[in-house]
Amino acid sequence: MDLLAFKQRILPVQNRLYRLATLFLRNREDAEDAMQDVLMRLWSNRQQLDTYQSVEALAVQMTKNLCMDRLKAHARQKAVDQADLGSMVAPQPSPHRQTELADSADQIRRLIDELPDVQKLVLHLRDVEEYSFDEIEQVTGLSVNTIRVTLSRARQRLRDGYLKLNDYEANY
Repeated sequence: MDLLAFKQRILPVQNRLYRLATLFLRNREDAEDAMQDVLMRLWSNRQQLDTYQSVEALAVQMTKNLCMDRLKAHARQKAVDQADLGSMVAPQPSPHRQTELADSADQIRRLIDELPDVQKLVLHLRDVEEYSFDEIEQVTGLSVNTIRVTLSRARQRLRDGYLKLNDYEANY
């Protein structure tokens, strides 16, 4: 694979790799480092990339594995990027509403962090990256039925955890 082909096939994927790395590492600088490491590894192995059916799936898998390795090697960081949180908030809500939204976002992030790694990955690929089930199957190696069950369980666990944290169950 030459430089032009690499730019056309790999570089458009780097935003997805960055978002995935951010999901796992929870730190902008660490996510950028992980993404750069993956791009460097892909560039170093560019001659073998034509043998893969989906280079994007390979890049996502490499990013996931690298992030998991870094999490195992270092203590897990819990930094929250307030700039990203601000972009999720509706324009000009009241300060009270801003606090509620920030608390809800923090609760959801904590609940997602508590999910098993497979559930976290499948949830991110499906709901954030909007991958199809077939694409998730290529990335994870799981069957489509297993992906559907994993996704359902992850969503149910998030819902139950959120309701429990906010004591909504007592109102039912």
